[in-house]
Amino acid sequence: MIRIRAFEAALAARPDHGFQLLSTGEEAVAVGLASALTPEDQLLTGGRSIGPALARGLDPDAVMAELLGRAGGINRGQAGRGHMADPDGGFFGAHAVVGGNVTIAAGVALARQMSGAPGVVAVLFGDGACGAGSLHEALNIAALWRLPLLFVCNNNGLSVSTPRSAAIAAARLSDLAVAHGIPARTVDGLDVEAVAEAAGVAVAGVRSGGGPAFLEFTSIRLARHSTTARETRGPAELTALWARCPIRAYAAKLTARGELDAARLAAIEHEAQAVAAGALAFAEASPYPAPAAALIDVW
Repeated sequence: MIRIRAFEAALAARPDHGFQLLSTGEEAVAVGLASALTPEDQLLTGGRSIGPALARGLDPDAVMAELLGRAGGINRGQAGRGHMADPDGGFFGAHAVVGGNVTIAAGVALARQMSGAPGVVAVLFGDGACGAGSLHEALNIAALWRLPLLFVCNNNGLSVSTPRSAAIAAARLSDLAVAHGIPARTVDGLDVEAVAEAAGVAVAGVRSGGGPAFLEFTSIRLARHSTTARETRGPAELTALWARCPIRAYAAKLTARGELDAARLAAIEHEAQAVAAGALAFAEASPYPAPAAALIDVW
């Protein structure tokens, strides 16, 4: 979680950071979910993909180069945050269209089922996608065909600046899956241990042939919607939100259990900053793609 925070902070500090969606405040969801996945599994995300990609184990150097549009990126600088993918690394890809990743994930899960390939498919989306017809269609098909698919809603409470309560009628977003007979839970997405436990149970059920499952993780967004968006929340609200920071909370929990002290925490933060600095150095040393590359991989 600290490594994701440091990586995104280093990226956002650059004047050429571009249009990015950061995971500040939502790191526990990405890390807890990724901890339940094995190399044979696939993870798909929405546009807020940086944290999940790093949690899945993608090379920070290649991720940073991709985000800055350099040829050394995972997809040669052509995909960026909204579409970067590394299927060989278990990251089937980011999808910038809200809800657009859900039906693609259902297709990946169906392909796995038809071919008999091992592994489950997890798709991570925001609460804003819960109003998309594609999610409801995918839930229905996944339930009918018992696809090896884990639906994961990262509910940070906002669709850009629209509160979840003003956009989705369901009392809990996990209730959307119950209507289809899909096992569903709502879990505290600020507690990385709770996320990991819930993800582990759900993945095990899907992996055993039990069909799809649905997890809603309630989290918070501590940053603006994007690096180019205006902050719509006031100072008092932001101060209250920062008091719930999942990284601070977990550090305090580990310290109380005697598993972490100030020196170890400082070392972890220093190591994370070094990784971020190294990723920036790698990206800066990588050239921009040649103009002719704009015609590569165009379908």
